[in-house]
Amino acid sequence: MFELLIFFLPASILIIGALIVVFAKNPVHNAMGLVMTLVSLAIIYITLNATFVAMVQMLVYAGAVMTLFLFVIMMIGVDKKEQTSDSIKGQTFLVSGVFLILISLLGYVAVNSEFSWNLWFPAVEYVVEGTPQLIAGTLFTTWIFPFEIISILLIVATAAAIALAYDLKIRNKDA
Repeated sequence: MFELLIFFLPASILIIGALIVVFAKNPVHNAMGLVMTLVSLAIIYITLNATFVAMVQMLVYAGAVMTLFLFVIMMIGVDKKEQTSDSIKGQTFLVSGVFLILISLLGYVAVNSEFSWNLWFPAVEYVVEGTPQLIAGTLFTTWIFPFEIISILLIVATAAAIALAYDLKIRNKDA
């Protein structure tokens, strides 16, 4: 039961973030939904004991790539006036409740698991599976072609999005 909760909580947050990416009207909200999706995916990686992949997910995608996207969005400019009123009644209480539930869940896991508060001499486990050497060895030998194709695809998609947004901005100025 507890394993299902640990999976379904980040998975549901991931789906909500993906829906925000697709359906939000403000580009900044779209980017924040993508950040929520990427962070939830990193949490799912941690539950699968893929800590290296989770840290790369957080540092590269949720950190660097999303910072780049937000800079591009801000450079293009969001000319809509921001809505300052609450669109959902009681959303402050809803967010506070979800935050308290997450903190309670974290406390429960910390108290009832074999979590060690000893930060001076942490227990070291040597796990052969999932080490950076094995991942890099597989990634840059067996999977090098798909890896490079995906990297080129991401660069082309980012450049195309910037070009389309710039063209749209120029057309809106002329109109």
